[in-house]
Formats: sequence, C-alpha cells, structure tokens
Amino acid sequence: METARPSATRVLLTVCTISFFCFLGSYMRIPVVPLLAASLGADTLQVGMINSAFMLMAGALSIPSGLASDRLGRRLPLLGGLALLAASSFLLYWSNSLPQMALIYLLFGVGLSAFSPTLMSYVADFTPPEVLGQAYGWYTMALYGGMTLGPAAGGFLGTALGLRSVFLVSGSLIFAMLLVAFLLLPNPGPRAPGNSSPVMPVLRGLMKNRRLVACLVATVGGCIGFGTFVTFMPLYIRSQGMSMQEVGLVFATQALANALSRLPSGRWCDRVADRTLLVNGGLAFFAAALVGFGFCRSVGSLMAVAAFMGVSMGVAFTVICALIADIVPREQRGVAMGCYNTCIYAGMMLSSIVMGTVIKVEGFRAGYLASGAAVLLATALVRLLYRGQPTGRGQLGHS
Repeated sequence: METARPSATRVLLTVCTISFFCFLGSYMRIPVVPLLAASLGADTLQVGMINSAFMLMAGALSIPSGLASDRLGRRLPLLGGLALLAASSFLLYWSNSLPQMALIYLLFGVGLSAFSPTLMSYVADFTPPEVLGQAYGWYTMALYGGMTLGPAAGGFLGTALGLRSVFLVSGSLIFAMLLVAFLLLPNPGPRAPGNSSPVMPVLRGLMKNRRLVACLVATVGGCIGFGTFVTFMPLYIRSQGMSMQEVGLVFATQALANALSRLPSGRWCDRVADRTLLVNGGLAFFAAALVGFGFCRSVGSLMAVAAFMGVSMGVAFTVICALIADIVPREQRGVAMGCYNTCIYAGMMLSSIVMGTVIKVEGFRAGYLASGAAVLLATALVRLLYRGQPTGRGQLGHS
C-alpha cells in the first residue's frame, strides 16, 4: 500500500541531489579513461570505441528499463542502476587492459539505462503541470551540472591523486547516492497496472506522436555535438600542448554556463507559447559553438566558446525534457523518458565512432565542423516535424 504522498519540493530536491552527484561521479571518469586507454596503447578510434561501449548498452536498454519502471514502479530500477554504476567505477580501478575497460563500460551502460529514465520520471510524477518547465530546469541543471563538472573534477583529481584514484572517488560518490535513494525517495508505484503489451507495440504508438519524434531527433542531434565535446576535447586540448588543469578549466566553464542557463530556460519554457523556438534557437547556437572549437588555439578562446556552448545547450535541452514529459500520457512517461535517454546515448555513440574516425583521418577541426553540421541538420528536421503541429502545453501529458 502506498504511503502518504510526499511534497513535490522534497522529492525534487532529493532527485536533483542524486542526479548531480551520480553524474558528477560517473563523468569525472570521462577525461581519465581516454588518457588511461592511451597509456595502454589506444589511438583516438579505440578511445571512441571504448566510450561507445557504454553508450551502446545504455541506449539499447533505456527503453525497456523505462517500460519496466512504468509497470513495476520506479524504486527497483533506480536502486539497481545505482549499484551497477558504483560497481563499474570500482572495477575500473583494477582494470589493466583495453578489453577489460570496454567490458566494464558495458556494465556502466547497463547501470545508466536503469538509473536515468527512472529518475527523470520521478520529476514529472510529483510535479504539478503548470511548473513542469521550472522543475526540469532544476533537474537538468543538476544533471548537466554534474555531467559537465564531472570531467573538470576528474581532470583536477587525476593531476592531484593520479588517474586510477579518480575511479575510487567516483564509486564512493555514487554509492553514497544509492543510500540516499534507498532512504529518502518514495515509490510512486506502477503507472500502468495490468498493461503487459510488448515493448514494440508501445513504441509504435508513441512514434505516431510527431511532437515526440521531433524532440527525439533534437536529442540525437544535440548529443552528437555534446559527445564530440566530451569524448575528444581532452585529446584536442592536449594536442595543443596544454595541461590537464586547462582541460579542467574548459570543462568547468562549459558546466557553469550550462548550469546557470537552466533555471531561466525553465521559466521561459513555462511562459512561451511556442517552445520549439527555444529548442531550435538553442540548437543553432550550439552548432555554431562546435564549429568555433575547431578554430580555437588558446585556453582563453576555448573557454569563451565553451561558455557559449553551455548556454545554448542549457536552453535547448531543458525545454526538450519538459516537452517530452508534457506531450505523452502519464502511464507512458517512463518509456518516453527511456526513448529520450536512448537518443542521448545513440547520439553520443555515433559521435564517438564517426567523429573519432573523422578526427583520425582529417584532424580535430574537421571533426568539430562535422558535428556542428549534424546539429544543424537536426534543427532543420525538428522544424519540419513540428510544422502544422499544435505547440500548446498540457494537451496529452497530464491526466
């Protein structure tokens, strides 16, 4: 039997805390893994393949994990995902070969697939629809703040403590959040009791919603660009003769700008009639920033472009999250968030493989130009898919 419903504010605060520290712990490994892999003999293509291992697994399993959280409740997938995330960090500490790192990153992907869609669904489960944009502003600020501060923290800790020690810090942070989730988060229960339809018919029904498809296209395109930044920026900066501390500065600048843009973006989302303007504008400026990286030759210019990228990304992705939560039926919210997370990792996986190949053959500038072009293509597709579609709020998503 479900207990008395806790306040939305307390649940949101708990969810944001868990999101921030889990993504901080997970992504502080991002600048460390390429450098550790390089020390074991990996080139840029092999580094991309290692990163794509967890993205492949996370993308493949996010949709069934979201569906499971709709039918079985949020608590079990969340706790299981956190346990796997912590275990993957501790295992990386003992890894000593490229195949081992790739296998551990597969485990990392399984954990993310269970953790991320479930936590995103918690936000909408407990938030009134009229402030959904602001709630996702807070949530995405925590998520991307942790995701982008993580590499900065990893760069600083890798210099101060050594590369492998970063994995111990990472695992400890995530394990602490497992305890927080176990003690403080309620279980809202299943949202689709008695519904045992296979996943494919459910997906086919969702894909008839062109507004949802537009949001997913925007997510894939944006994450191709973000994946290029996260995966290859440490190597790009090192190729310019800069230090690990400067890697941390660039990532910290992007993270700060990204985080500070989230709350105003959430407020705009709740007030603007046509929210696709915010998505398209954010993606267009994001593409311009990616192209700009290819022409940067100093840490100052890299930091300036990273700040510009952070703001544009903050605007686009905050609005995408709120749109998805609002335009699908409540009983399908978990699987819709699973689709969103699948698109995140699909975009980042494509970036790791394709842009890794482009960079290996043509250089870093060509890689950033290509990723900017991919984001612009996604922006055009979003406009096409939304053409003639209603853009008001609350038409499908809330019962």
